[in-house]
Amino acid sequence: MMKSFKDLLAYKKAFELAMEIFQISKNFPTDEKYSLTDQIRRSSRSVCSNLAEGYRKRQYEAHFISKVSDADMENSETQVWIDFLLECNYISKELHKNLIEKSEEVGRLLNHMIVNPKKYRSKS
Repeated sequence: MMKSFKDLLAYKKAFELAMEIFQISKNFPTDEKYSLTDQIRRSSRSVCSNLAEGYRKRQYEAHFISKVSDADMENSETQVWIDFLLECNYISKELHKNLIEKSEEVGRLLNHMIVNPKKYRSKS
């Protein structure tokens, strides 16, 4: 039984991706600090924070779905920034493919949560 939002596979995968993006972003040009760097860090981290918020409100199905949907939206935004990383030549095609695949996996997990909210409802 899950005791915390940290036990969710979607959270674990999203957190891992956000941390990978953080490490990669340390090497971005300084002139990207307030645009690309901050934006991709924020959106990738927001996936995790929205999941945490939704999990705490999971007894309210509509709220849960709304917050997980917000997490999915942030995940999609992260994919846009990953595309910019490739086009700006900040990452290789191979790394781009890897990051997008990880993000798509997170998206599938989030979609499962949205479609099956009752599976995540608190038993108490």
